[in-house]
Amino acid sequence: MRNLALMWVLAGVAFALLAAGDGKPSVSTFTDSRDGKVYRIVKIGGQTWFAENLDYAAEGSVCYEDKDANCATYGRMYNWETALTACPAGTHLPTDKEWTTFMDYVGGLGTASKKLKSTSGWFSNSSGTDEYGFSALPGGHSAIDGHFCSILGIGFWFSATEKDADYAWTRVILHNKEFVIMNRNFKTDLLSVRCVLDDEKEKRK
Repeated sequence: MRNLALMWVLAGVAFALLAAGDGKPSVSTFTDSRDGKVYRIVKIGGQTWFAENLDYAAEGSVCYEDKDANCATYGRMYNWETALTACPAGTHLPTDKEWTTFMDYVGGLGTASKKLKSTSGWFSNSSGTDEYGFSALPGGHSAIDGHFCSILGIGFWFSATEKDADYAWTRVILHNKEFVIMNRNFKTDLLSVRCVLDDEKEKRK
């Protein structure tokens, strides 16, 4: 009996060690008080990011094909002016500087794509490892060519930083590349939004 009890104790210790050291990101939740939607959030370095795209029905935002099911999967799409104020209280649209801090933490633009992409939802041979729990999905919609980028296997996310009167800085993930692109998109494009929790210590530009 004593041997059996010892085996259970050892098994419990082993399980606890595995649970503590399995390397999986710590995911919690954030509730948007405006509509009650609950979002997964994940701490990555010194920042806490939404682990899914924003799905708040701000005026001017749209669902692909006007279908709620598409918003539930990919989030809503926003132009830049709308994106600037779409995140709930306590969070904000990340600046270009905050995106850069994030990308540096996960290893740099050159190799970040595979680590950030969801393990499903991309083309069958191009899903990611989702190493940090960011769970990036393809999405966004160009005001120029009218393509919904999920179909093309591309994900676009706005930053809060403008390049000039017409463009804002964005981050782009392609289905078949390991790198993330720092891009400029028209402010009128309809792109995905990821919110990041406020941090008073973070200097924003």
